Amino acid sequence: MKNTLTYDDVLLLPQYSDIRTRTDVDISTNLGKGLELFLPIIASPMDTVSEWEMAKAMSYSGGTAIIHRYNNWEQQCSMIKDAVTAGAKIVGAAVGISGDYLKRSEMCLQAGASFICVDVAHGHHILMKEALSDLRKHLGDKVHIMAGNVATVEGVNDLSDWGADSVRCNIGGGSICSTRVQTGHGLPGLQTIIDCAKTDRDVKIIADGGIRNAGDIVKALAAGAHAVMCGSLLAGTAETPGNVFTDDRGFKFKTYRGMASKEAQKDWRGKYSSFEGVATKVPYRGPAASILSDLGRNIRSGLSYSGSRSLGQLRDKAQFVKQTSSGLSESRTHILARNW
Repeated sequence: MKNTLTYDDVLLLPQYSDIRTRTDVDISTNLGKGLELFLPIIASPMDTVSEWEMAKAMSYSGGTAIIHRYNNWEQQCSMIKDAVTAGAKIVGAAVGISGDYLKRSEMCLQAGASFICVDVAHGHHILMKEALSDLRKHLGDKVHIMAGNVATVEGVNDLSDWGADSVRCNIGGGSICSTRVQTGHGLPGLQTIIDCAKTDRDVKIIADGGIRNAGDIVKALAAGAHAVMCGSLLAGTAETPGNVFTDDRGFKFKTYRGMASKEAQKDWRGKYSSFEGVATKVPYRGPAASILSDLGRNIRSGLSYSGSRSLGQLRDKAQFVKQTSSGLSESRTHILARNW
């Protein structure tokens, strides 16, 4: 039984840098087949995160969003058209692995989607194999297909062999995901990326789940991810679906929920089976653009500490060190905890 690592277990060792200004740091990433991002962040296909407004905000900031699939294909296509009409240049569309996924993917691409994301909780599965094979035959080789989620290099290799160009890597670990608690299965987030990045296939790795701050993003990119997928970091922003509500103290909130939560399943299909997520409220945070701008600056700063001018250089140069629980406490700001 091996020891496994999560983001809090490690730090990146600072190295000599000749980078005079962080504007010299290029954090763009090319995921293949026209899917090039200038900010390596993808908004998660959740119904409380990604509809047309988030797709617009992400595109304007250099990233992208994947319009969720928890609707009928006509509604999803309408959101895609709204995003493209609003000027979003790269918009993803999520599909499942059963039902209307072939028609949905075709119609979403016709509506202006740039790529397809095959979106399921456990992607290393025979239904994923069949869906990817069908989609690749139906859509041809020019369309970028993202798929997931998986937690092992074997999963990455199989999804690549079945037709995926990029793979979402992580099982459980998201802020509103309870898969590991409910099923006993999963792998810590950083270990997932370390393991999955060992693939010898021509496939890109998307770190998806457990990303809480810019430091986690830098660690994921250093471990081998080509981009990260975020939900909680964008939750509660002006562009997320749903209304802002005010509690009796005057604080503003928005709803955020996992797509495997009871609430999401009931709204989507009128019932729930197993549930592996929760629903909650999060503070209203204003425009997503300001959060994305801060993340971009901090990611560039992170690369500069390793003397890296690009994500490729970071992956080559990065040196991880383990830290103790005391080291983690020291790493965090702690003046506010003092009893003056």
